[in-house]
Amino acid sequence: MSDLVYPPVIAAAKLMFRVLDLRITVQGAHHVPREGGAVLASNHVSYLDFIFAGYGARPSGRLTRFMAKHEIFANKVAGPLMRGMHHIPVDRSAGQASYQQALSALRDGEVVGIFPEATISRSFTVKEIKSGANRLAHEAGVPLVPVALWGTQRLWTKGRKKDLTQRHVPVTILIGEPFEASPGDSGDALLRERLQELLDTAQRDYPTEPGAWWAPRHLGGTAPTPEEAARLDARRPG
Repeated sequence: MSDLVYPPVIAAAKLMFRVLDLRITVQGAHHVPREGGAVLASNHVSYLDFIFAGYGARPSGRLTRFMAKHEIFANKVAGPLMRGMHHIPVDRSAGQASYQQALSALRDGEVVGIFPEATISRSFTVKEIKSGANRLAHEAGVPLVPVALWGTQRLWTKGRKKDLTQRHVPVTILIGEPFEASPGDSGDALLRERLQELLDTAQRDYPTEPGAWWAPRHLGGTAPTPEEAARLDARRPG
């Protein structure tokens, strides 16, 4: 697969990291297999998460093909970049085509990135997850690699204006041990458990400010509770 677009996009992302002087910590990068297919399943707290989850796979020399809303591909600027990086558009009204494209990529030895919560978590805890990550990894016979991202919500998240003027923001990318996918409710529950465990670890070791809007309520922040977040999502989905 030709990758003429991905390298300059990575270079631009690294430039952004340097300009903002982000304090990026990557742990567990060795868990991303250096060859063969794998599903990278990440929690979702920011519109920029695909950049950081993909960055976590780079030490293993892998380029991640993310599944993303098809509306992004319709954007005049983002669309050509997304297609050039061979990301996979997801049209919820025709999900089977996206599933088959992702399955084909996995069987071709690609790393496919998925945000199994489907949408950004306003509560900054792990929401109920969709079954696609487990089903894809199981059918393709590839490992499922859980990823926790934390700190990215401070740059741009749902319900708040993006703020790319902040400097020195700590960002944690925590990659867990791969495990065998198991489709069905028990497999989805296990993936959610692994994601929440990783996120708990990332949050525990992160410098949190009392009353911070970007911290979950159970850690003293002012983010919506999961119940409040669900009500917000019902009124303002997307």
